[in-house]
Amino acid sequence: MGKWWDGGKRDRTTARGAPVSGAADDTGVFWLRVARELADDLAVDAVERDRAGKPPYDEMARIRESGLLPALAPPDGRGLGMEWPTGCAVVRRIAAADGSLGELLGRHYALSWSARFFSDPERARAVEAAARTGQWLWAGDTGTPYPHAFGGEAGTGASLVRAVRRGGAVLRGSRALACAVTVADRLVLDATADDTGEPVVVLVDPRHAGVTREQAHDRFGQRLADAGTCHFDGVPAGGDAVLGPAAADDETAAPFTTLAPLTLRLVLTHVALGIAEGALAEAGELSRAAARSARATEDPGGPLAPADGDMLRTFGSLALALHGASAVVAQATTALSEALGAGPGLDEERRARTAVLVAAAEAATVPAALRAGERVLGLARADGLDRFWRDLRTLVVRAPEGQGLRAIGEHYLSGALGAAAPWA
Repeated sequence: MGKWWDGGKRDRTTARGAPVSGAADDTGVFWLRVARELADDLAVDAVERDRAGKPPYDEMARIRESGLLPALAPPDGRGLGMEWPTGCAVVRRIAAADGSLGELLGRHYALSWSARFFSDPERARAVEAAARTGQWLWAGDTGTPYPHAFGGEAGTGASLVRAVRRGGAVLRGSRALACAVTVADRLVLDATADDTGEPVVVLVDPRHAGVTREQAHDRFGQRLADAGTCHFDGVPAGGDAVLGPAAADDETAAPFTTLAPLTLRLVLTHVALGIAEGALAEAGELSRAAARSARATEDPGGPLAPADGDMLRTFGSLALALHGASAVVAQATTALSEALGAGPGLDEERRARTAVLVAAAEAATVPAALRAGERVLGLARADGLDRFWRDLRTLVVRAPEGQGLRAIGEHYLSGALGAAAPWA
């Protein structure tokens, strides 16, 4: 298959011929086509790359060449501004082909808005301009205080230590991260000032001599997400490195700032849904291939036995559950996109409604996705299909059963405005 990144000298900052009209519909169609072609390319060697489990240097080169990294940004007059619903659809399509890279790209998109969530508008514009020009890959953890189904890796925390003589600040400590430990261009992290206890969000260049990056090896799933641990020893974290105060809780943080964890949770819900959809799609392709082979050779064997009545009912129920989850996720995506569009003017009531819809999206998606992964693993004997189940089990972190459903019920029955905790 000919790839759109082959040949020709193109300006890597102009998103490979993206439409210049600025029309949102044209731009969305363009990026979805880019995502589809990239996903098709990633699917070709997905099994081999999963087994190798190497840092995703080659994969990141493909993503960078596609122009997708800086695409989710305000329109700059050249048609580069991808809308949030399109960004989520892109992540989901990539996740269907490769769950690790879907998570990596999804977390990047959510964290790339950190300056907008935690800084003043002028500072946010400057950070986003630098990120767009440099095609930064974002990684990190802003220490959001809300429980969520997609917890990633548990970190040991990091702290800001005030320099005694110069009055600045340095970052010390360690943080385990779910993605892009060795390939990230910038890390955005929450930290606590030792002298005041103030939680802040800082922007760190991981190439600094005081940063040591250690990749996690032999992961059960999401093997190419590049999870690992970052160690910080005297990394400067004062002045421009501080984006702003962290969202310590719902009562003190501005409603717009509290969209940061909701954005990450919804993006990862798209990742889980994409992985499950990829599992069903690949199982279906193998089933059809097995049926064709059986007709040609009169041999009922093969990597996936031809579908019988029980299998048809099973896959029908799985597809139905994912279709239902997709509808709930679409509603949450629309609500979050509108809340993000409101900016600092977002009010508490709209934020609460958005939180409930994000929790509902998780509640519908997580069990449906896990069931799809498990059933495909059990029914399909084809080599490589186990990766979908392993990726889902690694992505989804279980919390006490019914936690999210209780929070949703509390909102509807008592009008509680707190951030609805997700199902787990």
